[in-house]
Amino acid sequence: MSAPRLRATPLPGIGVQYDLVTREHRQLSVVAHRDGARTVNVYRADDPDSCAQSLKLTSSEAGALIDALKPSHHSASLLHTSDLGLVAERIEVSATSQWNGRLLGDTRMRTETGASIVAVLRHAEAVPSPTPDFRLMGGDTVIVIGTREGVDAAAAILGRE
Repeated sequence: MSAPRLRATPLPGIGVQYDLVTREHRQLSVVAHRDGARTVNVYRADDPDSCAQSLKLTSSEAGALIDALKPSHHSASLLHTSDLGLVAERIEVSATSQWNGRLLGDTRMRTETGASIVAVLRHAEAVPSPTPDFRLMGGDTVIVIGTREGVDAAAAILGRE
């Protein structure tokens, strides 16, 4: 069987639609919206022009789905794994997180988890080695390095609402 073909179609003002026909001749598409959201569409088997199911995902939900579809060592949020047992991972701070607007030092991240926040990505800027008085904001992406357990614990802390 040949490799699946993915066709991209620009949608002005919306984003890009990616269409895929599976080996079972089922058509599906993903609309990548400009705001980071994704819409997954599955078309009817008996009429490939008729959408049977449409599901809109936030950018975070789309990222989680990507992680589920890829092996964990190729996770979009996983940056690196070393022989020392350390991982670096991107973790988003949600707008509803209890840490939105609070100081990084208040998280007690390193004390509680052993993991370190080595950078914060905000919009198009990176803040390397943020100090304890750095104020976290919803939408920030923090780069955390530690053991797998430490990074998972850091994600749990940062996800608290």
